[in-house]
Amino acid sequence: MIKYIALYRKPEDPDAFDEAYFASHLPIAAKTPGLLRAEVAKVSRVFVPGFLGEHEPHLVAELYFESEQALKAAFASPEWQAAGANLNEIGGLDLVAMFAAEVVEG
Repeated sequence: MIKYIALYRKPEDPDAFDEAYFASHLPIAAKTPGLLRAEVAKVSRVFVPGFLGEHEPHLVAELYFESEQALKAAFASPEWQAAGANLNEIGGLDLVAMFAAEVVEG
């Protein structure tokens, strides 16, 4: 299994961003082919201040796929492209670091 992880830093207006993220972005992303599970968590506490420089983390999104091939197919899908366009519209692309990680236990 592989997961796509998006780590968002705190936006200037967290409430407005959250409203747009949860109301528009997540429903679009949920339609991505091959997506097995999605989890979004709000960061409530930072235990190692300064690890991310001056940026404070805000949200962590984890999207699970069966394999690297399934993730690559998802990236090529119109649904993924629509989710990316939406994220850009709501200002999320300026806030996010994205990476993939192989699930090795769990």
